[in-house]
Amino acid sequence: MSEAGKSFECSIKDAEELLIRFDKENNTTSKPNSETLKRAGMVIAMAAWETYVKDRFREEIDFWLASVNGSLLGNFVQRKANEDLKRFFNPNTDRIKQLFKSYFEIDITSGWVWDNYQAPQARKVLNDLIAKRGEAAHIANTDPCGAHIIKRDDLDKAVRFLKGLVKATEKVVVVKKF
Repeated sequence: MSEAGKSFECSIKDAEELLIRFDKENNTTSKPNSETLKRAGMVIAMAAWETYVKDRFREEIDFWLASVNGSLLGNFVQRKANEDLKRFFNPNTDRIKQLFKSYFEIDITSGWVWDNYQAPQARKVLNDLIAKRGEAAHIANTDPCGAHIIKRDDLDKAVRFLKGLVKATEKVVVVKKF
């Protein structure tokens, strides 16, 4: 497993813990505004995914550039990669595909196959989660009695999906390591 994958496993636990806390608080007689926990959990889960993608890309770039490290070419590519990562946010399918395609000539999203998911379905689910995270992060809850943006099942499914997506991405060979 890559270092990025190991880091993801640690960081996704925050979202899982918020879900556990939501369940505990939801089972008490005095129910605080547990909507916040679900929204925060979704934002944290997607942040774990974004960090994974960036870290995995950095690992691949570092390995790829090892033989030219410190040279004009190596420094140029490293600067370009760092600039691209600074502008890399909301890692939807198109952005991830573009990033890996432009540096490694590989569609990393084609390897998103596991359990009951095929790549096209996984791409759609990821894009839907990115949109849901945007709603959770950028739309204020002004009606406490209204429908919740993030349902408990949404967060649970998101965490399970992202864990599967990372495992599938881990299997994709980006740079051949001899």
